[in-house]
Amino acid sequence: MTHVMELFNLTGRVALVTGGAGLYGRQIAEALAEAGAKTFIASRGLDALEKQAETFRRAGLDVTALSLDQSREDSIRRLLADIVDRAGGCDILVNNAVSRPMDKETPRFEGFSRSMEVNATGIYMMTEIFGRHMAERGSGSIINIGSIYGMVGPDFTLYEDTEMSAPADYFFHKGGMIQLTRHAAAVLGPSGVRVNCISPGGFFDNQPEAFLKRYCARTFLGRMANEQDLKGVVVLLASDASAYLTGANIPVDGGLTAK
Repeated sequence: MTHVMELFNLTGRVALVTGGAGLYGRQIAEALAEAGAKTFIASRGLDALEKQAETFRRAGLDVTALSLDQSREDSIRRLLADIVDRAGGCDILVNNAVSRPMDKETPRFEGFSRSMEVNATGIYMMTEIFGRHMAERGSGSIINIGSIYGMVGPDFTLYEDTEMSAPADYFFHKGGMIQLTRHAAAVLGPSGVRVNCISPGGFFDNQPEAFLKRYCARTFLGRMANEQDLKGVVVLLASDASAYLTGANIPVDGGLTAK
C-alpha cells in the first residue's frame, strides 16, 4: 500500500504548462516543479517565460521555457517533439494559456474570432495531440484551467464604475472547456489518461477597490484567490492521488458558485 504522501510525489514525471509566466501559470508551474516534476512552460512570449524559468531555476526547480503558438498545429507538434527529445515524453499537460483579443481597440467580431483560434481550437489541438501521445504511453493527466465564468453568467454590477469588463468570448470558451474536458475524459479514459478541469475564481491583482469590495462579498471566504490557492489542487490532479478522478470540474473560488 502506497503512503498517502507518496501519492502526491511527481518525481520522474514530465509536465507542460502553457502560459507559464502569468498570474495562474507561475503558481501552477512552481507547484508541479516543487512536487518533483521536470516542468516545461510554453507560450509565444518566450522572453518573459525565460525570465520566469530562470527565477525558478535559481530556487532549485527544474523548469525550462519553450516557444509555442497555440493557434498553430505545426507549433504544437514541434513543442511535443521537443519535449519528447529533451525528456522522453510528457506525462502532465496543463492547458492554462489564454488569449484576450476582445478589447476596445479591436472590432468585436474580429476579436471574438481571433480569441477562438487560441482559446477554443488551440485548446482542442493541444488536448488532442498531447492526449494521443499520452494514450500511446498508457497514462497521463490533462488539466484544463477554466473559470467560474464557465459555470455562471456575468454579474455586471461587479464592474460598475470601473474600467473592467466581462467579454463574451471568455464565457464562451471557458464554458466550452468544461464540456471538452468531459469529452476528452471519455475518449482517453480507456487508454489510462485522465482529463479534469479547474475553474478558479477571481485572482487578486490590485483591482479597483469598488470591485474588490463587491466581489469579496460574493464569496464565503471573503477574499479573492492568491498566489498559492491553485497549487494544491493542481498537484492533486497531476498525481496518483487522483488516480480515480476524471471528467471532473473543480471550482476553486472561495465558495462563490456555491453561494
